[in-house]
Amino acid sequence: MVVITGRNEESLGHARDTLLGQTSPERVFAIHADMTDPAEIRSTLGQIMTRFESLHAVVANVGTGAGKMGWDLTPDEWQAGLQKNLVGNMTLATAALPYLVSRGGGSVTFVSSIVGFEAVNAPLPYSAAKSAIHIVVKNLARMLGGSGVRVNVVAPGNVLFPGGSWEKKLIDNRDIVEQYIKSEVPARRFGRPEEIADAVVFLASERASFITGSCLVVDGGQSRSY
Repeated sequence: MVVITGRNEESLGHARDTLLGQTSPERVFAIHADMTDPAEIRSTLGQIMTRFESLHAVVANVGTGAGKMGWDLTPDEWQAGLQKNLVGNMTLATAALPYLVSRGGGSVTFVSSIVGFEAVNAPLPYSAAKSAIHIVVKNLARMLGGSGVRVNVVAPGNVLFPGGSWEKKLIDNRDIVEQYIKSEVPARRFGRPEEIADAVVFLASERASFITGSCLVVDGGQSRSY
């Protein structure tokens, strides 16, 4: 069984319909909720436990890459970026972990970004939040190893999808963006959402049973320092 959540009902419905085209209806359950809101997180977990009675894997994919560029940022701008991209993910993980620990195993997989360890053109609060997630994963893996709960992170590079920031950049400056990708990404192309999803599913599965505290980079070879 797969439970998906989203703040936007339209995109959530589209994701559900896509999954339904690949599996039977009873295997997909969509909940319209904001996974940065503690009350909605508790409500969502309660619905999952009522319906399925167990929780095996959690994917913390909360946040946004939008934000003011440069170094001249106000405390409020820093707080907003960290709240959306770090605290939101940790609030979800903190609420879900007791369910995993109580059943004696499971996994939490965070979705981060290569900006967490690579100096690329991204808002500083976003980069700082993603970097923090990487060290949190290392610490959580050590704390939870004895309980059978694994904790990992996937770090995507540049991913192109409808409505995303790279689609907008291509519309505005196609030649510049295409040249950037060809010069900075050895694979010479954007990543696809499905390629990130495959990495997440692998880390959440029993095939990754001896992997914890790890970062799986999915960036077409772009990063140099990890």
